[in-house]
Amino acid sequence: MTSRPLLIVVLAAGQGTRMKSATPKVLHKIAGRSMLAHVLAASRDLGAQAIEVVIGPGMDTVRAEVGKETPSARVWVQEKQQGTADALLAAREALARHQGDVLVLYADTPLLTTDTLRCLLRRLDEGAGVAVLGFEPADPTGYGRLLTDASGWLTAIREEKDANTAERAIRLCNSGVMAFRLDDLLGVLGAIGNANAKGEYYLTDAVEIAGAKGAKSGVVACAEDEVLGVNSRDQLATAEAIYQNRARLAVMREGATLIAPETVWLSWDTRIGRDVVIEPNVFFGTGVTVEDGVQIKAHCHIEKAHIGPGAIIGPFARLRPGADLKANVHVGNFVEVKNATLGEGTKANHLSYIGDGSVGARSNIGAGTIFCNYDGFNKSRTELGEGVFIGSNSSLVAPVKIGDGAYIGSGSVITKDVAPDALALERSAQEERPGWAAKFRTMMSRRKAKAG
Repeated sequence: MTSRPLLIVVLAAGQGTRMKSATPKVLHKIAGRSMLAHVLAASRDLGAQAIEVVIGPGMDTVRAEVGKETPSARVWVQEKQQGTADALLAAREALARHQGDVLVLYADTPLLTTDTLRCLLRRLDEGAGVAVLGFEPADPTGYGRLLTDASGWLTAIREEKDANTAERAIRLCNSGVMAFRLDDLLGVLGAIGNANAKGEYYLTDAVEIAGAKGAKSGVVACAEDEVLGVNSRDQLATAEAIYQNRARLAVMREGATLIAPETVWLSWDTRIGRDVVIEPNVFFGTGVTVEDGVQIKAHCHIEKAHIGPGAIIGPFARLRPGADLKANVHVGNFVEVKNATLGEGTKANHLSYIGDGSVGARSNIGAGTIFCNYDGFNKSRTELGEGVFIGSNSSLVAPVKIGDGAYIGSGSVITKDVAPDALALERSAQEERPGWAAKFRTMMSRRKAKAG
């Protein structure tokens, strides 16, 4: 790709009224990441010298998202919604300072790949002053059409409302994504008028205006999926499905087995190692790393967690933020781990809550064990040493420490530290009353008969 400086302008001023949401459209998420963040990530991957984002008035949450994802990006405000050319001109100062290529992206088009965008920029190296990303949809209704000459150069982009019958028959459509290598880009943008059916300033008119000044315009075609624009909840779901299919395929190609891929949901930053086996109906939130050789059984929910090599998780396990499982850990059915480290070889096979604590290597957590970490005001930690055995149905009341090799008897409520290799028991003495049950049944039967 060319080494010319690249400025990317991301248009994010749309209100997204069809989303019917208090959240700005571009902040709705795909795979745990806002659509705007996906586009900003692609912009960074292209090595842009500068990234500019155009928002609408009062979009403070969108501005904040830009600052979080790309602190170096500058934000400009399009005061009135008067079309795409008007939106681009909101960043006029940045365009005036820049000497190089300009790429225009849309924050509600989150599925574009950097490979496709690099192909678009290469079209500028091949002699185009304007490069347009096109596609052939299954149904072209509503899209602007790309008009080309016999040599394949683009002569105009016609919005459907302004197109004649012959132009509407064209299958090659406009995605809106455009790249420019023009000495007088601001002059071209300034010459765009609004004499059209919508009365808006269309960026697409730059093709004809630049052509009149001697610049050629080229087209690069891509798959329809890549340029899906999200304007409604159903389109958001469609984009999510496309992203998930891509992500699942990438995971499998890197050496993991997904038993039923269509039931596994990944986040944008999920990291899956080799020889991992994932059973059906597993959900990965953001911030999850799964090392090699892990087995994740069905119906698990995992977020902001690390799973070490050889671990076995589930079925029906939940790993919450801060869960850090070392090598060969077993976390079984209906076990929840939150903000806790489980040492190598530790087992918690069923029906337990391990929160705000640490468990040393080769320890065993019996069924029904609870780390009582919250007193209604503060969270406290429970710390277990190595080789600890916790009997079933035990409650460990934090803050508490249990030393290496200690045993906790089943049904105990532990409120004090336990020394290494000690046995700790906390339960009432068992009392037995011979014949009580038979007498009780006889008494209750008589009462029932009398009442009847």
